[in-house]
Amino acid sequence: MGAKPEDCWPIPPLHGAPYFLFLYDDESTIANLAPDLKAMEANVVATARSERDGIDFVSRWFGPCSGIDEDPATGSAHMTLAPFWASRLGKSRMEARQLSSRGGELSVELAGEERVTISGKAVFYMEGAIYV
Repeated sequence: MGAKPEDCWPIPPLHGAPYFLFLYDDESTIANLAPDLKAMEANVVATARSERDGIDFVSRWFGPCSGIDEDPATGSAHMTLAPFWASRLGKSRMEARQLSSRGGELSVELAGEERVTISGKAVFYMEGAIYV
């Protein structure tokens, strides 16, 4: 990863690969992570408390085991990050910033025991229909 995390936890496999949450001490460490993607044996969401006004936490998501080096704004990661940070910050609604090169800002809110609402600007990339 380029920096040792303060702590780490396994997350149930997602996107077909092992998955971990890494907690770091500060936002600048998250911004400067330079993982050896070829050596990684699991996907990782790295996170830290934000140092910016109006942003509660920051993250980056690396998924080389699922064919995605780094995702710019990862909704599925925030399904884990929202309850993780809610318990630490004592908040049910938070503002998040993903520090990829493109970046992404997301609002997350706990919506019941097993639901998270995510909102923000999105990049439209596909439209389709499924018939069952």
